Amino acid sequence: MILYRPTGWQELKLIADSGWRSFPPRLPDRPIFYPVLNFEYARQIAEGWNTRYNNPPCGFVTRFEAEDRYASRFKTQTVGTREHQELWVPAEQLEEFNANIVGRITLEASFYGSSLSSELNTKIDALLDKQ
Repeated sequence: MILYRPTGWQELKLIADSGWRSFPPRLPDRPIFYPVLNFEYARQIAEGWNTRYNNPPCGFVTRFEAEDRYASRFKTQTVGTREHQELWVPAEQLEEFNANIVGRITLEASFYGSSLSSELNTKIDALLDKQ
């Protein structure tokens, strides 16, 4: 199953630190990991939310494949229109979910807010060159 994950800078760094093979553990106040089912929905979050409300103001869309049999264990949740579909993976199952990722996580799109510093932009470029 092809899935997408909108991320901010901090999460993207942790994904890169894993060799582009896994997502980091969830924060205590985030009990669900939610990959989304289509690029457009992930883009809306990364561009519309992450570039405005994250610090630093940037958002990224990652793409990955999960084993079909494993991913199908999670019910598709629609959280808006039909386009807004995601899987809800309990945080305590994220390690197992990561073990069912096929290949590497790839970066599909990057979005930057107007107040992004040139220093951070250089760090982002260096990180992405390692992909």
